[in-house]
Amino acid sequence: MAIYTHGHHESVLRSHNVRDIANSAAYLRPHLHDGIRLLDVGAGPGSITVDFATVVAHVTATEIDEAALSLSRELAAERGLTNLDFSIEDVHGLSFADHSFDVVHAHQVLQHVADPVQALREMRRVTVPGGIVAARDADYAGFLSFPVLPELDRWLDLYRRAARANGGEPDAGRRLLSWARAAGFEEVEATASTWCYATPEQRAWWGGMWADRIRESALARQLVDSGMATADDLDDISAVWKRWAADGDGWYLVPHGEIIARA
Repeated sequence: MAIYTHGHHESVLRSHNVRDIANSAAYLRPHLHDGIRLLDVGAGPGSITVDFATVVAHVTATEIDEAALSLSRELAAERGLTNLDFSIEDVHGLSFADHSFDVVHAHQVLQHVADPVQALREMRRVTVPGGIVAARDADYAGFLSFPVLPELDRWLDLYRRAARANGGEPDAGRRLLSWARAAGFEEVEATASTWCYATPEQRAWWGGMWADRIRESALARQLVDSGMATADDLDDISAVWKRWAADGDGWYLVPHGEIIARA
C-alpha cells in the first residue's frame, strides 16, 4: 500500500464531502439502475457512496482501516440508508469472491495506490463478466490557474513530489487507459471531465480549503518533516491561496481522466 498523501484532516474532508454522482461520477450514471450490486473502493467520507445507494440495489463500501471506513458508515446511518455494507480492504487483494459485483467504482483512488494495474486486475476479478469497472482520477500536471502565481506553482510541485514519495502517481488521469489495458481489459471507454472554480463562492471554497490544507493536513506535516518545505514556506503558500480566492479574475481548472472498462 502507498501512503495516503492527504490524510483525513477536517480541511481534507471539507473537500471530499461535497462530491456526489453529479459532480464526480456523471460518466458512470447512465450505467446505473435498480438491481445493481456496486462496490465502491476507497469510499472516503461516503458522499458519493450514499448517492449510489439511492439509485442501485446495494452498495459495498471499502476503506483501508476502520477509522476511514467509519466516515461513510456514519453518513449512511445519518441518511437512514440500509442497503449498504462496509468492509476494510486492500484493493491490491480484495477479499470478495470472483464475480461478486455488477459495477466496481473507484474515485480518486488509483493515484494513491502502490500498484494501480494490480488494483484494476482485482477490481476486474470481482466484477461479473460484462460488468463495469469505473475509475476517475485527477491529473495534477494538468492543473491550470489564473492569475499565474509562483507560490501556487510551488504548491503544485510540492504536492506532486510528496505524492510520489508516498508511492502514488499524482498524474494518474492520463494513465487510466494504459493501466486498464495493462490489467487485461480489452473494451475500455476513456473520457475526461473537469472541475472549474471561477465564481466568488467557488474561489472562496477552493482557495480557503487549500489555504488550510497546506498548513494543517498530513501533507503539511510530510512536507516539513521531509525537509521539502519549511513552515514559513507553507504559510506563504497559504496566504497566496487566500489572495487568489479574493481575486475577481481568479480561475482554477482540475482535469480528470475517466474509464468505463468492461470485465
